[in-house]
Amino acid sequence: MHIAVIGTGYIGLVTGTCFAEFGVEVTCIDVDEPKIAMLNEGNIPIYEPGLEDMVRRNMKAGRLHFTTDVKAGVERALVVFIGVGTPSRDDGTHDMTYAEQAARSIGEAMNGYKVIVMKSTVPVGTGVWLKGILSEYVSEDMFDIASNPEFLREGQAIGDSMRPDRVVIGTDSEQARAILRDLYRPLYLIETPIVFTNVATSELIKYASNAFLSMKITFINEMANICEKIGGDVHVVAKAMGLDGRIGPKFLRAGVGYGGSCFPKDNSALVHMAMELGAPTKLVEAVIEVNDNQMYRGFEKAKEALGGSVEGKVIGLLGLAFKPETDDFRAAPSEVIVNNIRKEGGTVQAFDPEGMAQARQKLGDEGITYCDNPYDAIRGADIMVVVTEWNVFRLLDLERVHGLLKDPIIVDLRNIYEPAAVRGLGFKYDCVGRGI
Repeated sequence: MHIAVIGTGYIGLVTGTCFAEFGVEVTCIDVDEPKIAMLNEGNIPIYEPGLEDMVRRNMKAGRLHFTTDVKAGVERALVVFIGVGTPSRDDGTHDMTYAEQAARSIGEAMNGYKVIVMKSTVPVGTGVWLKGILSEYVSEDMFDIASNPEFLREGQAIGDSMRPDRVVIGTDSEQARAILRDLYRPLYLIETPIVFTNVATSELIKYASNAFLSMKITFINEMANICEKIGGDVHVVAKAMGLDGRIGPKFLRAGVGYGGSCFPKDNSALVHMAMELGAPTKLVEAVIEVNDNQMYRGFEKAKEALGGSVEGKVIGLLGLAFKPETDDFRAAPSEVIVNNIRKEGGTVQAFDPEGMAQARQKLGDEGITYCDNPYDAIRGADIMVVVTEWNVFRLLDLERVHGLLKDPIIVDLRNIYEPAAVRGLGFKYDCVGRGI
């Protein structure tokens, strides 16, 4: 079977490469000529552990191809995945411009029956919309529509693609169902649950999943704030909650709030869609508000540790990407923290193992110095603030840190250190939800 993937961003590139790893012949298509040239040289435009090696291996094996020629890629394919970006508009809805461009380019290239699969996160009703666009180019018996939402975690995308918790496929066509079942046949060998449903239900599953995970993160952050008031330990609260089989331990780590390309965007879109349907999602609305406050609370913690003002202070910031094992800066909590520090007269010295370039594009250079390593970021700073829990920050030489800081102050917004041990080294130490 030959498949095509429109879009070589995060979703499209991971999807295409992992199908190639399963032995499928894949053509990844993008209109961005420099990006395609880069990929054809075996280099990738994103940071994702293990992905570059997998791309090169499958290119060498002749299973993975990159091109700007939509017509050539689509004509050979039985299944065409759409994996383009659907960014948020100011009103919270998804911008479907790239998806429409992809749909129309597919319609122009159609030369026989194909299954058109929406992989991107899109509003409920997109399947009907997509069918309408393609019907402008070919008769409806020339294609079937399917929804196959991705559930990839940045930093763990290869494992999530090749050993997923489940696969969701929405289609009203028995023929499309059979073709996609065959395409995903390698996953049957590891007994991956595959959920077949209609298109609208599949589209909603992605939103519902992300909203629920966001609620777990936000809930434990609220419990962390209570723990700080009562002298409790949110680590113990989360562990005890997670031992309940009805709750589970995942996504119960207190911190500075969620960010990234999925949760903020998808939650806003779900709220907007629900309002339009007359079925408002009050829980999700509250999650968005609480998460925004939690990001600002990270800044407030640093400010309080400095005596109530950051004016004239230098903040050594460790971590810019929204989570470890990615370079993604989209909706990162660090952006809120840096901008508030600069707004109130402070400056930042920052380091991130992979996220510096993206952060610099968004933050610029005013009031922030991008450093080569974590020790340079805290050298001469008034405080060290941990924003992203990269492993490289967990075992810093804290005696050296003590000597590099003007004042031995650490604000640990990801709880990567043990409070008693750090305080025992002479630091003033604050974290999240560990009022012990």
